[in-house]
Amino acid sequence: MRSSRFWLSGVAAAVLLAGCASTSSPPDLSTPIAERAAVLGATDLSSAPGPDGGVILNGKLDGRPFVLATPNAWNGGAVFFAQGYSTPGATPVVPEDPIAKDPGGGSLTHIYGQGYAVAISAYDKAGVATESGVANTIRLRDFVNRLGANRDYILGGSMGGGVVVAALETHPQAFDGAVSMCGVTEGWTPLIGQLTELRAAYNLLTEGTPYALPGEHDVTRSGLPTVPPAGDSTDGEAYRNAQKMKVIAPILMLVGVAKTNPEGPEARIVRQLASIIDAEADPAVIGAPIYSAVLGMDDIRQVMGGIPAGNRDKVYAPSGMSEAEAAEFNRRIQRFDADPAAIAYARRWHEATGRFSTPLVTVHQTLDSLVPYSQSEAFGRIVAEAGNSANLVQYQVPGTKFPLPGGLEGYTHCGFSPAQNIAAFEAMRAWVEQGRRPGPDAVQ
Repeated sequence: MRSSRFWLSGVAAAVLLAGCASTSSPPDLSTPIAERAAVLGATDLSSAPGPDGGVILNGKLDGRPFVLATPNAWNGGAVFFAQGYSTPGATPVVPEDPIAKDPGGGSLTHIYGQGYAVAISAYDKAGVATESGVANTIRLRDFVNRLGANRDYILGGSMGGGVVVAALETHPQAFDGAVSMCGVTEGWTPLIGQLTELRAAYNLLTEGTPYALPGEHDVTRSGLPTVPPAGDSTDGEAYRNAQKMKVIAPILMLVGVAKTNPEGPEARIVRQLASIIDAEADPAVIGAPIYSAVLGMDDIRQVMGGIPAGNRDKVYAPSGMSEAEAAEFNRRIQRFDADPAAIAYARRWHEATGRFSTPLVTVHQTLDSLVPYSQSEAFGRIVAEAGNSANLVQYQVPGTKFPLPGGLEGYTHCGFSPAQNIAAFEAMRAWVEQGRRPGPDAVQ
């Protein structure tokens, strides 16, 4: 220990030594966890009773909010939950109580009940935040290890699933096992390309119709703001939800009319839109990528230094178009170029390399409204090409639907059941702790 650390109290030294110890025995909880957290530099601390005699601790590490739920009979294991994407403009937060309000779809409640601590860090920003997601999760992981954790798992969904992969590839010794649900596991570039191309196609196909999108139509920019203008007292979250509904409303109207007349022009547009991204003609599969692009493109440009995908030379063949119609479509659709700086950033944060040493379980719905199943398929190929398939087990499960306004229904994004979320964790846990590689039916 360096001399600059000699001022630490006896309690602090004991805590640090406990965190550095290589042992599978439960941590010493004789000192209240909030007191130990304060000694280790956490600020703005508050604690509350957790289920079954545990403790829910909220605080900040280097100014970033975190929450740590520690069960009464803590077994020394810790599960770090990587949060997903939030609309740009939102304030990065963590759930005050991740057990009562489980962002893991039932998995965190289960995990806590099995004796594991559950920890979540806020990111530095809303929107695209893989880089700070990794940095802040690793910071929290190191902190919880100094509190006494001796086995670390990481779990996340959607963008959080991408954070999981990025963390494994950039910090190969940090975690003992990992789970990515519906994750951006291949990388941002293909996903951003899909969002942008679909928005460009929608703009062209609905031009001059009641179904046109509101706001700016340049697909390299956001279409609507996500922060209330100066002087507007509207709650920020309510404002963002209203903006989202402005984008979704014309899409739902288009799909609703198409449903009543399957041979009409609206139905033809819907089929053409679905063919652009090689997806099902589903309102959520079309709507979720478009509203994400309309509200999030400025954030992507700011974070990445531009757009990492382009369509300059792509030739589209929308469903049902004649050769002449397709030629006119290709002539008129907005073209955009990938920015070298954005390509480099997206490659770093994060394009999968397939090189990691931690056992990883991934689960993806075959029909997902926002992060397509192709992300999972491509990730499997990347890992195989890296000669690393021994560290990966993948599952596919059917898509699920939810009701939408106007009597419609659409596919969910990350719409897993609690049983599926729990099964994924348990499959990974048995793999790490008992050496049993998960079988083909572990997650159904």
